Amino acid sequence: MASAGYSQISVAEPGRLAFLSGQVAWLPSGEEAPKDVAGQAKVAAVNLASALKELGASGKDIVMLRLYVVDATTEKFQQAQVALDELKGDGMPSITTIGVQALYSPDILVEIEMVVRLP
Repeated sequence: MASAGYSQISVAEPGRLAFLSGQVAWLPSGEEAPKDVAGQAKVAAVNLASALKELGASGKDIVMLRLYVVDATTEKFQQAQVALDELKGDGMPSITTIGVQALYSPDILVEIEMVVRLP
């Protein structure tokens, strides 16, 4: 299924892995999170991209992504997928999409976590 932009199986070479907790649409400036799934996914992906940079890693080093969406529908997953595609670039991580009833706060609609192979 690599042609769909993700892998069914990801193999990390021997070495160290970083496990990044779920990121949500919290903005460092303290601004309110976007009200839509696409906007929240974008902010969460930007937060994860910052973590990748801090680790000296790139989208190709992402081994696994988990996407949680409140009151999920196929359309909402597709909206969030745009941000995941930008985050992973040419990387082919395993991706799991999970619909949930709620997340940490009622205004949070999307949470993304990932596992990264450290270069």
